Amino acid sequence: MFRLAAAFIVVVSIAACGRGGSESSPPPPTEWFVERAAATGLDFVHFNGMSGELYYPEIMGPGVGLFDYDNDGDLDVYLVQGQMLGAGKTAEQAMFPPRGVPRDRLFRNDLAPAADGTPLLRFTDVTDASGIDVRSYGMGVATGDFDNDGRVDLYRTGLDRSVLLHNDGNGRFSDVTARSGTANAGGWGVSASFVDIDRDGWLDLYVGNYLFYSLDGDLDCLAASGQPDYCPPNSYRPQPDRLYRNRGDGTFADVTRAALTGGADGPALGVSTADFDGDGWMDIYVGNDGTANQLWINQRNGTFKDAALLAGAAVNAAGNAEASMGIDAGDFDNDGDDDLFVTNWLAQMNILYVNLGGGLFEDRKAVSGLGPPSLAKTGFGTAWFDYDNDTWLDLLAVNGSVSTIEAQARAKDPFPLKMRNTLYRNLGNGRFEDVTARAGSGLELADVSRGAAFGDLDNDGDIDVVVGTASGPARVLINNAGNRNRWLGLRLEGRHGLGARVAVVRASGPVLWRRARADGSYASANDPRVIVGLGGDAGPVMVRVQWTNGDTDEWTNVAVDRWMTLREGEGR
Repeated sequence: MFRLAAAFIVVVSIAACGRGGSESSPPPPTEWFVERAAATGLDFVHFNGMSGELYYPEIMGPGVGLFDYDNDGDLDVYLVQGQMLGAGKTAEQAMFPPRGVPRDRLFRNDLAPAADGTPLLRFTDVTDASGIDVRSYGMGVATGDFDNDGRVDLYRTGLDRSVLLHNDGNGRFSDVTARSGTANAGGWGVSASFVDIDRDGWLDLYVGNYLFYSLDGDLDCLAASGQPDYCPPNSYRPQPDRLYRNRGDGTFADVTRAALTGGADGPALGVSTADFDGDGWMDIYVGNDGTANQLWINQRNGTFKDAALLAGAAVNAAGNAEASMGIDAGDFDNDGDDDLFVTNWLAQMNILYVNLGGGLFEDRKAVSGLGPPSLAKTGFGTAWFDYDNDTWLDLLAVNGSVSTIEAQARAKDPFPLKMRNTLYRNLGNGRFEDVTARAGSGLELADVSRGAAFGDLDNDGDIDVVVGTASGPARVLINNAGNRNRWLGLRLEGRHGLGARVAVVRASGPVLWRRARADGSYASANDPRVIVGLGGDAGPVMVRVQWTNGDTDEWTNVAVDRWMTLREGEGR
């Protein structure tokens, strides 16, 4: 069904032209990204439960979730916590004891204008008031409104089980894991995604499971220096993923065996969903650690077929499987289909799979310039995002080692896995430039970075990043570069909004295709709203939304430099 309308659009908020920031005194213009966790009140330190035993889970979390839980128009933050590892050991015996009781935390965004009119970003810890009390060893977050009540719910993965938290709409959440049937019991879940696999308007759930692991079965391994070190993933057996179909009554059916032909055999770390072959049905791409990745193409009958090998997206151009921690899908070359970026282990290089059309891919990590700069870095969270709003999608990869860095160990660093993150600018010709050195103080930090969630925290028209750090503080990277260019922010409302494709048609230049998605990255949930960078184009533009049920709406004469809400079915 096709609908056309003039711009009958609800304006949520309009940012002032010029630079925004999290404080009344913005940083110098040279600072593209600044770190503002402490200044904004996001006071969270991850506890990985390490006691010197080198248990494998210590190096795999945490993820981050960005979502608007109170429907007030700004992004709140969910942060995943760990627990003490080792039978009979208490948190006081940890190498880095936690501050208080270790549990997940929810921070409310209390965004307000500062005295000079710029957005003032402040976070308030509302965990106690929310009723959330999750104290298992956590990994990641997925977000989506699974019961279509207009409120975003949370799915939190963990070392031996997952938790589904229903948003009750009064600032509180209820644990509905048992009733929903989504506990993933015994599963080491990492990344997960809410995705409507059958176009019925009810979000289903894909859970990427990692390894069969227990503390009792933890193995002892050595580094090249002969010193004890964390084991590689192939030391343990991979664990199959799970696919849950939403029944529409608050419960889910485990359809893994029937739906995923041949089996989702893991060990999964990254999950990204999109319509990769352009047939109007959502597909699922899964990054497996050390084994071939899987591209689950939707057969439109409740089943999926793994087409990754024939499509050129299972292994690299040399035929080798890679680590595949973080994944994101996006149209970096503005040709109308979604390409894939995958972060890898330090000796492998990150990989760019370019979509040639119809869901066929080619490894172009070398010619794109994305591969060589990633050597000697181990990437985790990542996303396509237009940080400077010049119409071309750029990349951030957050990094942290999984094995001892000898120089840091010799310097007596108790957790010697720290690395700097990397920002790549899209040059618009199929190539990228490493611009980390010019990006500002926010990218000068060296951490054990893991999850990364991308979204416009201060509603100023550019995308910020919250990074989860293993055994360290969460980081808030505020973008001060993007809103120097024109932009358009869109919030899609409707049962078929998550996963919808958005086309922005300008008076000149290619159509800009973006996707409303919350998944991708590593163990994290992104802002489901859509920000489209327009460069110097002052508009107006035409916006076309292709909802996941196949319907299409259009709005004409859309003004730019503002946030707007587009409701499904109102484009007429």
